Formats: sequence, structure tokens, C-alpha cells
Amino acid sequence: MEPTDRKILQLLARDGRMSFTDLGKATGLSTSAVHQRVKRLEQRGLILGYGATVNHAEMGRPLTAFISIRPIDPASPDDVPQRLEHVEEIESCWSVAGQESYILKIRVATPADLEDLLALIRAAANVSTRTTIVLSTAYENRPVD
Repeated sequence: MEPTDRKILQLLARDGRMSFTDLGKATGLSTSAVHQRVKRLEQRGLILGYGATVNHAEMGRPLTAFISIRPIDPASPDDVPQRLEHVEEIESCWSVAGQESYILKIRVATPADLEDLLALIRAAANVSTRTTIVLSTAYENRPVD
């Protein structure tokens, strides 16, 4: 990847709402040249989308946790993501190597909600769980350099 495209990606990772004009000023390109490059980066799959960083506590879900899961029956089909995709409290689902099969990042309002969510996950996916509750977040979703 050429340095100018890398710079555009870095700038957009820090501020996805940055205008083509401002991107041009930061990279020494014209607005139309930046627009074309961004479109190419999107088409190549280097830019997957744009989104807002939200305050989950203000949205009523201050409790974040990571739930490691593994199947109770290792011979069962590996369809955990499909079994859990309807659960709105699950923010991310990663397939991982190690003792567990998946790690889920979840956000809920209260410890009681977490307890209910764990019961739902165990029943829906036929898995055992191990939970880590987040106390604070020093940084998250750091932009690329």
C-alpha cells in the first residue's frame, strides 16, 4: 500500500467524518483526488464502513464483559454465532484458538442483566461460559498508524 493511501486510512480511522477537503489538505491532494482514492479504498475492502463511537453508559448499558464460551458437547455443530446472532447485548463475537471456542463482548445495564444473559447464552448455544467483567477501559478501538 502506498504511503498516501495509508495516511488517508490513518486520518479516517481517527475521524471518519473528515471531509475530502480536509483529507486533501492533510495529504497534499486535491479534493477530487482524495475522493477517488477513498472510493478505491472502499472498493478494495480496506475501508469497511463508518460509524459513531457511542457512550454505552449513557445509553443504559454501562457494564461491559467478555464471555468465553466452549461447547458442552465438542461433537456438536459449530453454529454458535448463528444461535446467538439475535442477542442484541452481544457487541462482538470472535472465534478464537485455545481452551474456548469463542469470546463475546457484551454490554448490559446491571449485574442481574448479566446473569440473565449468561443463562440465555448457555441455553441457546448449549455452551459453558467463563466471564470477565470490565472495571474500566483505558482505550478501545485505537486508530491504525
